[in-house]
Amino acid sequence: LITLFKSFESAATPFKIVIFLPKSGTDTCINRLCQFVSNKRSCMIDRYFGFAGLSLFMLQDLSFLFISAVLVNNFVLVQFLGLCPFMGVSGKLETAIGMSAATTFVLTLASVCSYLTNTFILAPLGLEYLQTISFILVIAVVVQFTEMVVHKTSPLLHKVLGVFLPLITTNCAVLGVALLNINKEHNFVESLIFGFGAAAGFSLVLVLFAAMRERLAVADVPKSFQGAAISMVTAGLMSLAFMGFSGLVQL
Repeated sequence: LITLFKSFESAATPFKIVIFLPKSGTDTCINRLCQFVSNKRSCMIDRYFGFAGLSLFMLQDLSFLFISAVLVNNFVLVQFLGLCPFMGVSGKLETAIGMSAATTFVLTLASVCSYLTNTFILAPLGLEYLQTISFILVIAVVVQFTEMVVHKTSPLLHKVLGVFLPLITTNCAVLGVALLNINKEHNFVESLIFGFGAAAGFSLVLVLFAAMRERLAVADVPKSFQGAAISMVTAGLMSLAFMGFSGLVQL
């Protein structure tokens, strides 16, 4: 470990050493390493023991990924994906909640299915160039399944959502999550967390925006700003607010 540390000693940026060791027979090694580090430069050394420590480390990494997808890199207000349902279904709070639930289900399931399709079908056959069209087909199947479930369980919600429910197929946020999972080389669990985090971030801003639009509908808005104009201004202010989360999580 000391030899490994010496190879990074000239690094310009601070770094972190994570050590996975058994519970017994490691005190001497840890003490020598800590003494060496304290004499050279400031550095954080974390010590994890066994499976519990490894699980804690993975859980921390996954929590960072989730927070990043929800707040720091919000798909709607930061990456500007999925703006069509964001503006079209946010007129009423109840409709926005129903759309959020449907989109959450589709995004999470499509993220996992796209990962499985690429890992077990496209990659082994060398057909990675068909990722986009394959993911669109997977998303279309998931959306059709979701539409059938909504139609059976809540016909009123299905009627209220109207054309926006099948239009989830063309929602660029759903396709963006699938493609980002591949580009960032996420594994199965990371794809699941990233998809759910993106859906949670989409649902969060959609519900907040719908609540504000309901209040704006009865507010004394200048005539020149009534309608879509005040909605766009509100969305812009929300985007500026979410920029405050920049740097909260660094992956």
